[in-house]
Amino acid sequence: MSDEAAAAAPEESDCAGSGDSVSDYVGPELGLSESAGAETASHVIGRASAVALWGLSGKVVSIEAGVSAGLPGIDIVGLPDVSVSESRKRLRSALAYLGTPVASQHLTINLTPGTVPKVGTGFDLGIAVAVLKALGKISSEDTGDVIHCGEIGLDGRIRPVTGVLPCLHSGVQAGFERFVVPVGNAAEAGLVGRARVLSVASLADVVNAYGGSMAVPPLPPVLDMDRPVSIAPDLHDLAEVQGQAEGRFGLEVAAAGGHNLLMRGTPGAGKTLLAQCLPGILPPLDDDEAVEVATVRSLRGELDGSDGLDHRPPFEAPHHRSTVSALIGGRRPGTVGVLSRAHRGVLFMDEAPEFSRDVLEALRQPMESRRVHIHRAWGSMVLPAAFQLIMAANPCPCGVGMVGSGADCRCTPMDKRRYRNRLSGPLLDRVDLQLELFPVSPADLRLGGGQETSRTVAARVGEARRRQAERFADCTWRLNAEAPGPWLREHFALTPTALSDLDRALDTGRITMRGYDRVLRVATTLADLAGKSAPDPDTLRTALALRTQES
Repeated sequence: MSDEAAAAAPEESDCAGSGDSVSDYVGPELGLSESAGAETASHVIGRASAVALWGLSGKVVSIEAGVSAGLPGIDIVGLPDVSVSESRKRLRSALAYLGTPVASQHLTINLTPGTVPKVGTGFDLGIAVAVLKALGKISSEDTGDVIHCGEIGLDGRIRPVTGVLPCLHSGVQAGFERFVVPVGNAAEAGLVGRARVLSVASLADVVNAYGGSMAVPPLPPVLDMDRPVSIAPDLHDLAEVQGQAEGRFGLEVAAAGGHNLLMRGTPGAGKTLLAQCLPGILPPLDDDEAVEVATVRSLRGELDGSDGLDHRPPFEAPHHRSTVSALIGGRRPGTVGVLSRAHRGVLFMDEAPEFSRDVLEALRQPMESRRVHIHRAWGSMVLPAAFQLIMAANPCPCGVGMVGSGADCRCTPMDKRRYRNRLSGPLLDRVDLQLELFPVSPADLRLGGGQETSRTVAARVGEARRRQAERFADCTWRLNAEAPGPWLREHFALTPTALSDLDRALDTGRITMRGYDRVLRVATTLADLAGKSAPDPDTLRTALALRTQES
């Protein structure tokens, strides 16, 4: 061995021990031939990071890629689904298009942890970065410290994907600061203020950003993606409602405290119109709530992000033929149902008794826990579902079976009983307010005009919400509809005398213990609307009447 080679040997050992990549120290300066240098570089492990979404929660996935001897091909291991496994075909075509063919090499790609399922095409970009690092096309050493999200086209362009917002949130929570996303998702990614985001249009842009050199093909960036058809809800102003003073009052109480509401009445009484007025009197979402709604929309692929955060409460009105799968979601991983789409907003079920029994009973658990627990053959996940339920129903199958309706009912007592029993007792026990709406009379039309607008009512609702925010400042809940009954009784120091009507209703079976607490919640909302510091006996009686009245 020559003196120069002997001097180089300990230097090589020191470099290897410093933790730097071997590829930085191979080449002519070590007296190695080009073929030997290429052989050593082939053992470099390329690394990148991505996020595996499971519902709205994500797990950071480390992507490793290595080039080894063997039959040409690309192996992907680590519990990938079909869409992730197919990325090898997209990757092979994209690299060949960009002048870096891998048809003659054997690549192994490992996605860790191997116990976490990987679903979706969003892993393409991270896999490509790891492979290019292993091939020596990328010189940067910190690719593993960056979250990558994007789908690769056959021509190397980066296509937008769904779920970018929850991916970034999961990455930020895991301690990552830098992210690479498709240029078509740049506006959406900009909603996460704590993230440093690089938006790219082509795989060549990524290589160049990491210190490599690759010609960018003269192709237009892919900005659009196939998004679900989103139909704007048909909303109205309370000024349009004729008569129905009790219905307007009940809607205001529901909005002020976040209570669930059932309206029964003949067709044309205004049930649907009132429900469509509710979003107009609800306070706008705060930033945290707006981000939660945007995250759900991102998972569905509906979020554009160009207009910033949308602070309007969602409004969902599923058809009465909707299935349990459509309502709950989870037919496959990442599928969001109607309940989660109504998160932080309103779920309106018109003609509620016409929904299937399974659909109606599926509401019970989300109404209590404010989230949806999905268990399928492919696994389990949890989605948010903090919605406000509004139901509308006719009094009977023919729709006119109500005292004072002025029409003859054609239904038998058995028909009426069967129709009303479609809304089970356990479901109704979770509904705070039940209203009976009578038909609009000619007098209501002649005396119409001058009704309060949604803006006027919204001001009172906002003041009531402000009182709740002050009261529950140190609590984990924010609305009266979420407050535990024991906490309310202790906080307001309600006496047995004040609670005598509720105690009597509980003793006689008119309400359950759950109903007892819900009456307290409604009474607290009535007190907030009236500017009172605590519910009094009259307020409690009114709240009890709003819950138990029957036709």
